[in-house]
Amino acid sequence: MLDAATYTPRLKAQYKASIRAALKAEFGYKNEMQIPKLDKIVLNMGVGEAVKDTKKVKTAAEQLTLIAGQKAVITKAKNSIAGFRVREEMPLGCKVTLRGDRMYEFLDRLINIALPRVRDFRGVKGTSFDGRGNYAMGLKEQIVFPEIDFDKIDDVLGMDIIICTTARTDAEAKALLKQFNMPFMA
Repeated sequence: MLDAATYTPRLKAQYKASIRAALKAEFGYKNEMQIPKLDKIVLNMGVGEAVKDTKKVKTAAEQLTLIAGQKAVITKAKNSIAGFRVREEMPLGCKVTLRGDRMYEFLDRLINIALPRVRDFRGVKGTSFDGRGNYAMGLKEQIVFPEIDFDKIDDVLGMDIIICTTARTDAEAKALLKQFNMPFMA
C-alpha cells in the first residue's frame, strides 16, 4: 500500500525534476517564482436534459466524482429563462475544482489514458488558450475515463476541462503543457 505522506504524483515529480529547468532555460527567467506552474483544473458538466429530468444531474455529479476523485458540486441556475423552461435555483450541471496532488493525478490520467481512448483522436487544439495562460478543452463523451463503467451509462455526456496556469502568456502556458506531453495538433 502507498504511504500518503511520501507519495508524490508522477507529473509533479517530473515538474520539479526537469520541467522547471527546461522552462527557465527556454524563457530566460531570472527568478524561480516566474516559472509557470499548474494552478488548478476545473471540470464542468452541463446537463441540458436536466430541465426535463433532474435525476440526470445527480447521475452526472456521481460520474464526475468518480472521474475527479473528489466530490462534485451541483450548479444551479442563477436566473429564470422562460424560453429554455429554466427556473431560478434549478440544478443544471456539476463541477469540480482540482488542486495539488489530485490535479496532477487527473492531468496524468487525462493525457495518458483518456485522450488516447477518444475516437479518431488526432490531438488537442493548440489555439484554445484565453490570452492569459489558461487552456480550455471539451470532451464529447465521459466514457473515455476508465473509472466510468460503460454498461451502467444511460446518457453520454460531455464535459469541459479548464487547465489554469500561472503563466502570463499563451506561449508560456503551451510550453508548460507540452512539457507535460499534452498531445497538441501539429
